[in-house]
Amino acid sequence: MEIMKRFPVKSLIQFRSVSKAWKSLIDSSDFIKLYSGRQQHLLLRYDLQYKLEEPEYVSIVDDDTFPGHKVSPTIPVQLNILENSRIIGNSHGLLCLYGYYYGWGGRVHTAVLWNISIRKAVDVVVPNVAYGKYATSLGFGVCGKTIDPKIVKVTYIASWKDIESIPDSIPSQVEVFTVSTGAWRRPYSCNLPRKSITFHYDQVVVDGVLYWIVSDRITTDGGFRSLNLIISFDITSEEFREINLPDALAHHQPYKLSISKLKESLVVVQSYGEINDRVFFVWMMKDGVPKSFTKMFTICTPDATIISVPGFRKSGEPIIEILDDFCHPHEYWSLFVYEPYSKHINNIGIREWLCSFSLYNYMETLLLHDQPDLTTNDFPNFTADDIESGEQELNF
Repeated sequence: MEIMKRFPVKSLIQFRSVSKAWKSLIDSSDFIKLYSGRQQHLLLRYDLQYKLEEPEYVSIVDDDTFPGHKVSPTIPVQLNILENSRIIGNSHGLLCLYGYYYGWGGRVHTAVLWNISIRKAVDVVVPNVAYGKYATSLGFGVCGKTIDPKIVKVTYIASWKDIESIPDSIPSQVEVFTVSTGAWRRPYSCNLPRKSITFHYDQVVVDGVLYWIVSDRITTDGGFRSLNLIISFDITSEEFREINLPDALAHHQPYKLSISKLKESLVVVQSYGEINDRVFFVWMMKDGVPKSFTKMFTICTPDATIISVPGFRKSGEPIIEILDDFCHPHEYWSLFVYEPYSKHINNIGIREWLCSFSLYNYMETLLLHDQPDLTTNDFPNFTADDIESGEQELNF
């Protein structure tokens, strides 16, 4: 087993054909829990604004060859069927995407857990998705103790003007789905977020804890104002906590804040200024201690227009999205690696017209390998021919 754990996923899948003993070992739950790849990958998602089709993906090995080793992963059938899909989060080599498709009963909200390394995906129907006065936010992470993937669904009040007219308890406020049971349930802990909390889409997992940037309604003499903070969710104990932000972040426009992971630490990226002179500040939560945020460095390129900071390399260097107006003003977007100390930027050769990028780190894993394959019953609005036409092989 110690030798097997050092091989890449592709080799392990091939080794299953050697003998029954090897297949039994590789397929065992103990081996799947213990295995983790040694090479980090960056999954790049292209959201092409001029296309109606689903986004495109490229996986890049994050090593000394970066960005030389690129591959286009096989897209699961579930993602080809989903509409308006977006990536909720990533953890332990799995990505969680959320969208909907149309079944016999109408729109079906669905989360898809995707293991890129073994071309396996599992779909999860998301119940009780809120509308009207309520809204729904999803989080995703893998429990470090059991290696069980979990989805957490939070229902919150969509508009602060409705807070006074809504009772203290919010229906189905928090529900948790675990892959091992295949069912939704209430969380272990009862310390749920206050009803004045509004969740945003950004979330990240660091060391077994889910983090969201949220906004809270603070009552003042003249009415109320917004205050930014962080809500954390321990994936093992399923407890919520509140983490205060420095004043520079707590009172900043929430849409100009994003959350990410840098070298196994939580970071908040703050955007400042307008599009033509935008700079970004990277704040790190020191040693996992709440309220202890330190400004690490500033991202500033006087000769280029930065749109966003999609993510970081394992070396800690940020990858930045730049508006490339050299030939076609306000049309092309490019990706560069930014060196914080020299302030140099290096083009990684990725450039698209009318496109926004998102970036996710992942390691190879065997999680989901023991889950059942997709059946046509999972998508009752489609026939077997429709599923097969997706040109997707879900396992090896």
